Amino acid sequence: RECLALVPDTSISGARVARELDAVIVRRGRPGAVVSDNGTELTSMAILKWSEKSRVEWHYIAPGKPQQNAFVESFIGRLRDECLNETLFSSLPQAKAVLAAWRRDYNRTRPHSALGNATPTEFAERIRLAEEAA
Repeated sequence: RECLALVPDTSISGARVARELDAVIVRRGRPGAVVSDNGTELTSMAILKWSEKSRVEWHYIAPGKPQQNAFVESFIGRLRDECLNETLFSSLPQAKAVLAAWRRDYNRTRPHSALGNATPTEFAERIRLAEEAA
């Protein structure tokens, strides 16, 4: 339930997505799998090569079936309603600053009922401490 990255830009290629995923892996570790829609940046050769090189399984939802990735669709809807639709961005630096602030608030301030009313940051820290103790 944690937002690990928000990357505003004028255009995002598959190679850029791969670089951003590498950065997330450095911070948080390698996932077992990624689930995504069929956007061109996610079906590119760069992503296929990244998935193979990184040994991360990539699963595409069926076209036209966003309910197969319901958590992400809910998250994107919240981001759109609370931030994107409410802000008139005048520059890319402003968009980066606004999205960074929204991400911090989402991760550090808002409790999630699915996480026992902890924030995503608190929940992730509990898991990290439990793994260290095991």
